[in-house]
Amino acid sequence: MMDDGIQSGAGRGQLELVGELSQRRLLAIVRADGAETAIACARVLVEAGVTALEVSLTTPGGVDAIGRLRGEFGDDVLLGAGTVMTASQADAVLEAGAAFAVTPAITRGALRSVEIGLPLACGALTPSEIVAAVDLGAAAVKIFPAGVHGPSYFKELRGPLPDVRLVAVGGVTADSAPEYLRAGAVAVGVGSPLLGDAAKGGDLLQLKSRAQQFLEAVAG
Repeated sequence: MMDDGIQSGAGRGQLELVGELSQRRLLAIVRADGAETAIACARVLVEAGVTALEVSLTTPGGVDAIGRLRGEFGDDVLLGAGTVMTASQADAVLEAGAAFAVTPAITRGALRSVEIGLPLACGALTPSEIVAAVDLGAAAVKIFPAGVHGPSYFKELRGPLPDVRLVAVGGVTADSAPEYLRAGAVAVGVGSPLLGDAAKGGDLLQLKSRAQQFLEAVAG
């Protein structure tokens, strides 16, 4: 069981994550074919002005990429780990320097993240899953896949769950991103519509252009 000092620190971290996501509004999800590709994409995204990144652990060498990016960018970039499925992954990404963890559901990695004080954005879709994620201790709830119900679903959720911080992930485009934010999401998380073929070593100039489009979309 965590002592009061650890609990207090974890609570501050959760609040800081919510504040950072609310301010930045765009979370780039980097899911690539390897660590080197992920790092190259992250550098382009940061150069374009994206300062909240999630490196998915489905990326081979994802933990290593997180560690190297943390060393390169320091605290200038809000850097987290995605698809944290296991307890050992949660421990590894915390050691690598991840500022938060993202999960697709209430995984063992989600449970461990809360236990070790790593701020958590926990995946959920239904109201029952959302409440369970909040009860677990998630700072924010990743509604995934958001495109199943669209922006109107977020507006409906705000009624019974006005204090839950929701992040829209899955099927979010530059056109729909502002709609999710207006409907109550604190931020949008975007993977393949943003990364495109750059995730497999493709055009980085086009990645930069897409990043700028998304930044313009969420700025309004």
